[in-house]
Amino acid sequence: MTKDRLFYGWVVVTAGIIISAIIFGTRYSFGVFFKSIETDFNLSRGTTSGIFSIYMLLCCIFAILGGWALDKYGPKIIGILMGIFAGLSLLLTSQTTSLWQLFITYSLLLAIGTGATYTTVMSTTSRWFQKKRGLALGIVGTGGGLGTTIMAPFTTYLISNLEWRMSFIVLGLICLFSMITLSLLLKKDPREIGALPDGIKVEAGNINTEVRQNNTQLTSFSLLQAIKTRNFWLLGIIWLLYSLCLHLILTHFVPHTTDIGFSAMQAAVLLSLTSGICIPSRLLMGWASDRMSRKTTTIISSLLVAAAMLSLVWSQDLWALYLFAVLFGFGWGGIDPPIVALIGDVFGMRNIGIIMGALGIGWAIGAAVGPLIGGVIFDFSDSYSMAFMAGAIAMLILSISAALIRQDSKTE
Repeated sequence: MTKDRLFYGWVVVTAGIIISAIIFGTRYSFGVFFKSIETDFNLSRGTTSGIFSIYMLLCCIFAILGGWALDKYGPKIIGILMGIFAGLSLLLTSQTTSLWQLFITYSLLLAIGTGATYTTVMSTTSRWFQKKRGLALGIVGTGGGLGTTIMAPFTTYLISNLEWRMSFIVLGLICLFSMITLSLLLKKDPREIGALPDGIKVEAGNINTEVRQNNTQLTSFSLLQAIKTRNFWLLGIIWLLYSLCLHLILTHFVPHTTDIGFSAMQAAVLLSLTSGICIPSRLLMGWASDRMSRKTTTIISSLLVAAAMLSLVWSQDLWALYLFAVLFGFGWGGIDPPIVALIGDVFGMRNIGIIMGALGIGWAIGAAVGPLIGGVIFDFSDSYSMAFMAGAIAMLILSISAALIRQDSKTE
């Protein structure tokens, strides 16, 4: 066996970064569009948040379907279909004239086009790496932060110069053409090039034997087997709470910041900073998770987010908001890589697509509840303070859940 100098897994990683940047940057730009939609359709903040909440709930359905299809058909065809639906969604959203149309064009169609994005890029990357899985996932994960860093000010610029409807057209065309092109680079796993994870090359006739030898001490779970374990439910709780806090901030941070007297561009820059800090954090904590306990890196990161949420309750000065952005961004970036790597460690690679899709239910519920909590609390109290405190409590519970996960079974 030898290692390929130019391991194709890194091509998969590169495509995954760009796909994540475009899709998640577009998704998390909703907070920038928030006030434009609220004003143009004469909606309350709770109702406006509901558009995004329904979208995220629907995402969980398509994450499961996408995970199943990914295990069966591979990432290339899934990525192409997602690009078509994502582009169509944004183009049609630009033409909406009523609330019910937004629920169809944005909430439903964008969920079809983006719901399985995370499952697709992360589970595909997981299949290509074993020893460097945490690092590879950390690198791919930077796409989400990079996308938000770029898209928040970019969409703010578009809206200020082209209005929100034309901005959706621009984003729709970007999603359509880039997703289809990049998806052509994706391959399901190293066996397609006659290799093992991390680029170990084998003779074509011996690939199945080598895979079995490489995995003699490893086990792969089916979805049904995974659901019966405590680890599955703990991971589901972690995804729910993490998503709740994250989407609370991504949806309401810009409105909150402008409410307390700062400009829309200042708010967008602060949101971009959280995403920018998230990038080196993912790399660092992904690398660290390969060398120390994945649970430890998760706990440290979640406690940083909890501290950031508490600080936001009393942050009224620009320097305090910058401090929040740094703490939140670093904690946000540090949670993802170790948890996704842990899913592969615990449950194996064979059915990782559908298992991650099923765990995505918790993610989608959190993404739906977080923005809704923020909107409803604001409508009743004219303040986000209680919502931000709820986010801090959620992250403390997350750290406890991470500590309870068992890592006694090694899987590939």
